[in-house]
Amino acid sequence: MSQIQFEKQFTNNYDALYGFALKLAKNKMDAEDLIQETAFKAYRNFHKYIQNTSFKNWTFTILKNIFITKYRRRKKIKQVNVPIEDVVHLANSTEENNNDLIENNLVHLKTNISKLSEKSRVPLKMYLRGFTYEEISDDLEIPMGTVKSRINYAKTNLKKMFNTK
Repeated sequence: MSQIQFEKQFTNNYDALYGFALKLAKNKMDAEDLIQETAFKAYRNFHKYIQNTSFKNWTFTILKNIFITKYRRRKKIKQVNVPIEDVVHLANSTEENNNDLIENNLVHLKTNISKLSEKSRVPLKMYLRGFTYEEISDDLEIPMGTVKSRINYAKTNLKKMFNTK
């Protein structure tokens, strides 16, 4: 496929691609970004396109894969879901007040960790010290799935305890 043929095929399928991108992204800006990335990736790899197959399907697959990759990346980024009112005072307070707040939170966290059952507390403390799930599993002689479950349970309980502070 030549560059001219590629451009013609992409232009012919633009509306369908845009509609699909809009359906996935839910807004125009993100849909346009998806289309642009799809065009770039398809153009960069058009030598891999197999003649006499559906160009539309090929570009739809590229677009879908780009969207999935971006979605997974966003999910990996940890987001804090706290109302802005709860953290505004941090920006306005002095460094000394921030240190006091951090100190109070650490004391509260340590107290809450000590309230956890031993089954949850021991794996969590090991995890916080940098042990891997496998190392914790070997050391405590319990299955790795149990280790993960207990650590998750401990984290969930700590979040609940911390929010009732």
